[in-house]
Amino acid sequence: MPRDLISRYVWIVDTLTRYERLTRQQLNKLWVRSALSKGEEMPERTFFNYRRAIEENFQIDILCDKQGRYYIDRQNSRQTRAFTNWMLDSYAVSSAIKGSDAPMDRVEIEDVPSAREFLPAVLDAIRNSHRISFTYAGFNRSRAEHDIRFHPYFLKRYKQRWYMIGLKEKSNDIRTYALDRMKEMVTLDEPFEKPADLELNDLFGNIIGVTTSQAPVRTVRLQTTPRQAKYFRALPLHPSQQETIHDDYSIFTYQLKLNYELAHEILALGDAVKVLDPPELKAMVITQLRAALNQYDS
Repeated sequence: MPRDLISRYVWIVDTLTRYERLTRQQLNKLWVRSALSKGEEMPERTFFNYRRAIEENFQIDILCDKQGRYYIDRQNSRQTRAFTNWMLDSYAVSSAIKGSDAPMDRVEIEDVPSAREFLPAVLDAIRNSHRISFTYAGFNRSRAEHDIRFHPYFLKRYKQRWYMIGLKEKSNDIRTYALDRMKEMVTLDEPFEKPADLELNDLFGNIIGVTTSQAPVRTVRLQTTPRQAKYFRALPLHPSQQETIHDDYSIFTYQLKLNYELAHEILALGDAVKVLDPPELKAMVITQLRAALNQYDS
């Protein structure tokens, strides 16, 4: 998908989000004033083509009320709303930096693993339900694994890395692969069929991170300092988060499966967080803390 088209789609979504409801004429006036338009109006046919493309590619529905005003449907899923927010934030940041005269040596950008080489191809494979074949250089393998035949079902972004989730043909099970560790990907002219009853939320609805688990969902209770509680309120650890406020601390409750990423998130917060329940998670954290201390005792 051409970058210019994506910018136009995002501009429409961003503008409708900020103004809430606009007629096509009002939207067109704002469009003419934007840098993307080059001073030219957006024909009605073009607008409706963009509207359909936005709905098909991003699952963002643009509706029209009885007064002829267009608006973004707010009844989308949590994943769709999160994707919309991420897309708008990325566009806003990119536009702000591009339009700024600030010297770039005074703006520092975090260098993160890139997925841009394979992201468009994976998105196309997901949309068209085509199998792919690729080489994968995972961190836990001494040698790259070649000719992995895969059915890409979903994409997930976690800690600024893109992951694809789907069926690995050889082992016939669900696997997760980081796009920045992929090599030599080829889209095969072989269709696949995603199980109709399988959704991304089924795999990761009660998960922190990208490690799937067959373990049962547990009630996780974390005690935090008042300062850490503010961070959790601003950026919840998980959508199931609930808080009970006390005088000198807060207790946050979650419905989660226990996995490595959850323990890692807790460990990264140091003494600002204490695990209250379940005992298994407390034991996981204590084991990791003791292992870390043992490295300094030797």
